[in-house]
Amino acid sequence: MSHAAPLPAAGAAPALRRLLDLLAAGAAAEDYAAVPARARRDGAGPEVLAEVEEATALALTVHRTLGQHRRREAELTALFDTATDLAASRDLDQVLRAIVHRARLLLGTDTAYLTLPDEAAGDTYMRVTDGSVSPLFQNLRLSLGDGLGGLVAQTARPYATPDYRTDERFRHTGRIDAGVAEEGLVAILGVPLLLGRQVIGVLFAADRQPRAFSPDQVALLCSLAAHAAIALDTAGALADTRAALAELNAANTVIRANAAAAQRAEEAHDRLTDLVLRGADLAEVAGEVATLLGGRIAAQDAEGYPHTGRAATAGLAGAVERSRAEGRAVRHGDGWVCAVLAGQELLGSLLLSGRGDLDDADRRLFERAGVVTALLLLLRRSAAEAEHRVRGELLTDLLTAPDRDPAALLARGRRLGVDLSRPHLVLVAETGPHGRSRLAGAAAQYLFGRPARPGGPSDRRLGDGARWVSAEHDDAVVLLLPADPGAGADLAADEAAAAAAQRLARLAGQPVTVGAGRPAAGPAALAAAHAEAARCVRALHALGRTGDGASAASLGFLGVLLGDGHDVAGFVAHTLGPLLEYDARRGTELVRTVRAYFACGGSLTRAKDELHVHVNTVVQRLDRVEALLGRDWNGPERALELQLALRLALLSDG
Repeated sequence: MSHAAPLPAAGAAPALRRLLDLLAAGAAAEDYAAVPARARRDGAGPEVLAEVEEATALALTVHRTLGQHRRREAELTALFDTATDLAASRDLDQVLRAIVHRARLLLGTDTAYLTLPDEAAGDTYMRVTDGSVSPLFQNLRLSLGDGLGGLVAQTARPYATPDYRTDERFRHTGRIDAGVAEEGLVAILGVPLLLGRQVIGVLFAADRQPRAFSPDQVALLCSLAAHAAIALDTAGALADTRAALAELNAANTVIRANAAAAQRAEEAHDRLTDLVLRGADLAEVAGEVATLLGGRIAAQDAEGYPHTGRAATAGLAGAVERSRAEGRAVRHGDGWVCAVLAGQELLGSLLLSGRGDLDDADRRLFERAGVVTALLLLLRRSAAEAEHRVRGELLTDLLTAPDRDPAALLARGRRLGVDLSRPHLVLVAETGPHGRSRLAGAAAQYLFGRPARPGGPSDRRLGDGARWVSAEHDDAVVLLLPADPGAGADLAADEAAAAAAQRLARLAGQPVTVGAGRPAAGPAALAAAHAEAARCVRALHALGRTGDGASAASLGFLGVLLGDGHDVAGFVAHTLGPLLEYDARRGTELVRTVRAYFACGGSLTRAKDELHVHVNTVVQRLDRVEALLGRDWNGPERALELQLALRLALLSDG
């Protein structure tokens, strides 16, 4: 075996060159130990060997320093990349996944994950995991203060455990331990995500083998956690900014809408005010409001009868009362209702149809239309009341002294729009002594508080309310209204009295008895008609018909006695008309048979002898009388009227 010659002092140069080559190549630390070993084998002297060993030690120091610099460079690069992600990305989940992934790579762990608190649930949850294989672990929810993460969150300091299962520094729970065991984790490092002094989450790096984490690794994970905290804070700030921008945009939208609504309301106010100042009627106002709101408007009085538009609808009274109580428009079916108020007094209502929904601006416009309508009704009422007082004085003078100066009365009437030379109906309305003032107000409201109600025969014949007159006279209220020339005089008077009794009772809140005289023209005739109407009221009380309305013609033979003209022919025709017509048309003797029946005291046997016919013939004739006059024809009251009519007919024939 040959032996190498001892190396001279200069013989250390190859070993030093070898060390430099190893440094340049980035060789592993164990490769450096081979250089002094080779020098010993080559027979280097003590001095050379000492120099080589010293150079090897220095080379290892340089090797370790270079390794640290490389690791530091990799860490700085990772942090720089994370900062770049924060600056470039608006996706929080993407940034957090990148941070967790880099933590796992830089620390060389099997897994890395990040937990965040859930304020609503009062616990924490896994937000991001990297390298995890266990669904149970990935879906863990940790109660506050439990596990290693609870310790980190409570102390706001990083903690590392080389063996999670045996570490007693934190509180173990069955669910957390089961998740950690299923994932196979042993060594875990957790660091807090801090915003100031507030812990907003925990970043973890974990291995499936026991491991001690170095201070550099702890510092690196803390740096990544700081970036994660910045990402969360930035995301929160962005969310707040977006929410603020959304609120600002919404506010701007509302402001623009309010500005447009204010401008529209101002224009509508100007248009409605112009209508009022020009003296427009209610129909014009309703038409303008319908145009503004894009629907159909109907105006009704306090009792539901129409000023304009359609008649009252079912259930409207409840909606009007609700609007009155709330002081605003309310929904009613497929439309809207607004009470027309003067203080607490209900003057009527507005109905809007064709608009299922109303925004606040349109609703306020509809309510403003109610105010304008109330103003128009009050103006019309004030004017009508002033004119009505003057007309009432005319009526009082006419009833007190009709013969004093008839021509002057006629002239005064024409100036006031009341032509006393044309036929008029005189109604006398009476109620209890404690309700006379209320009756006077009800009469005024009945006359000019609304236009004539359509649909009923009596109201259809009442004429124009602007020419009606009422006045208090002799403890009663007298109403003067034009007679309808197209209707029968008796029928018109009777219907007018019945309609007035019904409506005045509703307006006054108590029974009202109304009598009507026959239509008359001229001061004297009208005064006589008033006297007849007053007698008719007394007769209604005597007959137990208080609260009813009628004319003398409808009271039968009592009306003949009460009537000023004593219309005998009319009474006979009214009472015996069907029998007279039947006899004239068929040549029968029904009137003669009835006369014989009453003359014989209702005896069929005596009647057949009087008539010289068979008793069956009498029975058949009386059956025909019952069919024509009704089953009560021989009752006490009808029998009296029939007998009186039969006697008057005989006198008339004679």
